[in-house]
Amino acid sequence: MTALPQLATPRLRLRASDPAFAEATADFYRRNRQAHARWNPPLPEAMFAAQGQRERLAEAATAATVGAGVGWWLFASDEPGVALGQIHFTQIARRAFCNAMLGYAIDAEHEGRGLMREALQAALADAFSPRMHLHRVQANVRPENTRSLALLSRLGFEREGLAREYLYIDGAWRDHVMTALRNPDWPTHDAPP
Repeated sequence: MTALPQLATPRLRLRASDPAFAEATADFYRRNRQAHARWNPPLPEAMFAAQGQRERLAEAATAATVGAGVGWWLFASDEPGVALGQIHFTQIARRAFCNAMLGYAIDAEHEGRGLMREALQAALADAFSPRMHLHRVQANVRPENTRSLALLSRLGFEREGLAREYLYIDGAWRDHVMTALRNPDWPTHDAPP
């Protein structure tokens, strides 16, 4: 899979994970620490510091190089130094699966403006393009996160089930709604490469 440095949308630049973003991404995590705690597993303190982010971003860049993951950081076109959100495809599997797990987060101050939908449309188009060539993308969301579930539904994700006690979040094992989106352009009977 060839590396792609960025994707552009009308209001955003999705930039591939790069250690150069360490200050901006650490700031994103610090700004959203309380707002996102309800939806995320407990995060180590290193996530809130530039050095921890530098290491994490280097790992993400390596994962992209070997085709194991793709991470995007969202920056406003008119404010290129401030990270507004992230999208990541992890656990990329090939052969008969051609699947990835999707995770995403938007700055709490920018919720409700359609930015994540705009960014996800671009990232999913790339995931289903010949470059990444995925057949399917999965996203799992807590049932209480109605906003995120509504976003996935608008993007065409379908509910596939409920994973009981799926992740430890906010002090307890939490159920997650399992959703998936299949590549609409994948020929029905074509075998994976």
